[in-house]
Amino acid sequence: MLAICTVQFLAERASGTEGVFSVRNTRREKRSGLGHISRGMAIFTATAMLFACSSAIIPEGPPQPAVASRPINPPQRIPDYNPRNQPSPALARIIQDLGRNFDGKVGIAVQRVDADWVVDYNGTHLFPQQSVSKLWVAMTLLDAADRGKLSLNDPTVIQKQDLTLFHQPLAAMVNRDGYRTTLSDLFTRAMQQSDNTANDKLLRTVGGPDAIRAFMGKNFIANIRFGPGERLLQSTTAGLDWNPNYSLGRNFYTARANLPRSVRERALDKYLADPPDGAAPVAIVGALTKLKRGDLLSPSSTRLLISTMEGAHTGPQRVKGGVPYGWTYAHKTGTGQNLPPRSTGYNDVGIMTAPDGTSYAIAVMIGSTTQPIPKRWELMQAVSRAVAANHDRR
Repeated sequence: MLAICTVQFLAERASGTEGVFSVRNTRREKRSGLGHISRGMAIFTATAMLFACSSAIIPEGPPQPAVASRPINPPQRIPDYNPRNQPSPALARIIQDLGRNFDGKVGIAVQRVDADWVVDYNGTHLFPQQSVSKLWVAMTLLDAADRGKLSLNDPTVIQKQDLTLFHQPLAAMVNRDGYRTTLSDLFTRAMQQSDNTANDKLLRTVGGPDAIRAFMGKNFIANIRFGPGERLLQSTTAGLDWNPNYSLGRNFYTARANLPRSVRERALDKYLADPPDGAAPVAIVGALTKLKRGDLLSPSSTRLLISTMEGAHTGPQRVKGGVPYGWTYAHKTGTGQNLPPRSTGYNDVGIMTAPDGTSYAIAVMIGSTTQPIPKRWELMQAVSRAVAANHDRR
């Protein structure tokens, strides 16, 4: 049928009928005054022919149902929001997803310092702080200096009996005459190296755990516990009673290894169920926000503490590993004891500041998990990357 239509069309072209569609013929018809009549007849004839040809090549079949046209959906628009009144919806969703998808007990909290909102996952649960608690010792020390109770330049001596447990680089510097230094040196070692002996010496200098609790109380810092100190906390968590000999060499590790596994498991379970050094991530970011705003210490002490935390050597692959170039991160880490395959108290808290000066307080606290360290890093770095990616500059 298509061939017939083609032949008909060519025959009509040869006879001159098709000429009415050319520009030249149209102009001539207009001049003669008859163009509009012959052109109308030609158009009618051509239209009829095309309709007949097109009808002939469509196969017959049942009538096709009418298809309703679908309107094109306009692109989805992110609702307007004021970043000082509410967080980025994407950030809130990411934090929830990160916490929900991690294999272990985890708490996450993020607060914008110049705002009042917090996004969190398990943010009000208590998680073991471990060395994060050194932050409160440092604040109490600087508060005492602000009030003229002591000076960071005051001399002090570390003796053998001052040694504690686990990470204590100072132990190598203590001889039979002790190690003579200043409170400022101990402060830096505690905050940048997480030296347990340096921190315990500062803790005793400011008045012990009660002084830390008093500082937090007067500054309305709630839901943050302060434990009994490194020696008692760690020995009890392991299922041991403290013995001064544990601070020497590998004595603590040997004593702990000699305990039946059931004893260690019961002690660790008890510690995790109600940690004496427990803290809520939301409470920690609230305290860090107060620090950054200058509500806890004098301006000089605030700058000193934050700049010292920016120089921390611990945890470079935790939250800090996801902080982009141009941002800063002032932080304190914490790491608890392991009873394979379980690890406890794997933490990083701090203040992350954008190039434009906007700061966010962050707390990522892993209470317990069997995930390997790289997986923990992955979680922590994802939090800092999400904060940077969803930083609203408006």
